[in-house]
Amino acid sequence: MHHAFSYQIEIENLTADTVQLESRHWDIFDALHQKDEVDGEGVVGKQPILAPGASFTYQSGCLLAAVYGAMKGHYTFVNFSTAQRFQVVIPLFHLSAPFASN
Repeated sequence: MHHAFSYQIEIENLTADTVQLESRHWDIFDALHQKDEVDGEGVVGKQPILAPGASFTYQSGCLLAAVYGAMKGHYTFVNFSTAQRFQVVIPLFHLSAPFASN
């Protein structure tokens, strides 16, 4: 049996340059000590280009075998002004089924 979790993320470009999100990496953990790694292009089938001050919000989800879990990872962007790639760390956030909390 798996439990479906959804999350919403807003990405905001706080730099002075236009950037594009190229790829993502997720480490997904559950309370049963199962770990999945997910790598892919963009997010939800998109590779948004963000001008300075622009933001992009998306919703996605994952399946866990347990009612508790967590995710962390990073996005890889390219800076259009310098052609340099850089990573932005996504800190750990927790997933929990509402019925499992008191």
